[in-house]
Amino acid sequence: MEYVRFGNTGLEVSRICLGCMSYGEPDRGNHAWTLSEERSRPFIKQALELGINFFDTANVYSDGSSEEIVGRALNDFSTREEVVIATKVNSRMRQGPNGAGLSRKAIFAEIDASLRRLGTDYVDLYQIHRFDYETPIEETLEALHEVVKSGKARYIGASSMYAWQFAQMLATSSQRGWTRFVSMQNYVNLLYREEEREMLPLCKAEGIAVIPWSPLARGRLTRDWEETSARSETDEFGKTLYAGTEDADKKVVSAVSKIAEQRKLPRAQIALAWVLTKVTSPIVGATKASHLDDAVASLQIELSDDEIAALEGPYIPHRVMGFV
Repeated sequence: MEYVRFGNTGLEVSRICLGCMSYGEPDRGNHAWTLSEERSRPFIKQALELGINFFDTANVYSDGSSEEIVGRALNDFSTREEVVIATKVNSRMRQGPNGAGLSRKAIFAEIDASLRRLGTDYVDLYQIHRFDYETPIEETLEALHEVVKSGKARYIGASSMYAWQFAQMLATSSQRGWTRFVSMQNYVNLLYREEEREMLPLCKAEGIAVIPWSPLARGRLTRDWEETSARSETDEFGKTLYAGTEDADKKVVSAVSKIAEQRKLPRAQIALAWVLTKVTSPIVGATKASHLDDAVASLQIELSDDEIAALEGPYIPHRVMGFV
């Protein structure tokens, strides 16, 4: 395993982050394809054995049960100071007023709820789960600052939004002397590269760690285009991410397949090796042991300039997706 500084911080994280949205009780929330606690725990243990110390979840995943499962497993298989736990706030957790969003009231309530579910006194990274158009950014940023100062979070991060929104939030934090975001969890993979236009350059200029979600495009980069999975058949959000660009996307998938065949490697390793040239630590989901093995093996792959050109060549501009 390789470890890297998290943006401009002194925090060290593994270059692979285990995404924990797949771990949650199937009868809670709206992800019927998730794994129960009994089925989830072996993957968390395997990740730790492979040297992964970075785990990402969210309060909304499977109605909080993802945090519960991850918290219990990490408590059983590791010590608290060995791991970096990230979770998120914004999505609706209950009906009625103040059940979602990034208001001061919501943030203070949800950090405490997440800590209870995770079974810990603090999270290492507390992230806003998209931009909240209904709450002034000053209210959100000051509340997050106070969460850090209270000791309930070590760092704060953001997720998919427009680059101008992120720049505005960074500037406001600096002007007010509040804790700044240290990371951006955005949508980056070979089938969606729009973040290369503004967000990735902004993060590089500001020393922001980049930890993309869905680096394998919901698995589409790992299999033939027509092949499906239980998740792809029921993941309504995922279906919206690739509508309208199928012809070009198929060519990208074909390019991944060709290079993988030439190298006699799984496609996932090729696709992740490309992402790793762009970001700090991609967030990889795992529902098979091979998923984690491939993720770690991708760290040893160095793509040639010709291979990168072949992977990137078929891409066409995409409609902005993932957060609007």
